[in-house]
Amino acid sequence: MLKDIPNLKVTNIGVAIVPREGQNLDNEVDLWDAYLINLKKDPIFNVIVNVTGYGNFQNKQQKTAPFRVFIDDLAGNSFTKIEAISSDVFHLANQYWISFRLDNHMLDRKYIFVPESISEENFTEIPLIGKKGVMIL
Repeated sequence: MLKDIPNLKVTNIGVAIVPREGQNLDNEVDLWDAYLINLKKDPIFNVIVNVTGYGNFQNKQQKTAPFRVFIDDLAGNSFTKIEAISSDVFHLANQYWISFRLDNHMLDRKYIFVPESISEENFTEIPLIGKKGVMIL
């Protein structure tokens, strides 16, 4: 029954958006990189990342084309690049819906970077990557 279904929450899995190396932050940054970060000691398997951007801009609904990535496995305490993202879509909500298998359970979580949140004022040190960027954990 319903009580037999475990209520598992995703922890220690994050998404970070980091300015691309070689670009000057004093100028307008065009390309950034999105990373999936596994801060667990255990690997995760069969990872599906579904990326979309959406929102209202200048009284018009906008939506980016969906982008999907499959990752066989991501070792514990490691990261992988998901995609390159342009600063042209930072005025939209950028959603990363991550689904994966851990300990014979399927888990998923949405990570939503709200409009204009990907900016230098929200930078933090990104673990494992060793760069500054914006992260949701």
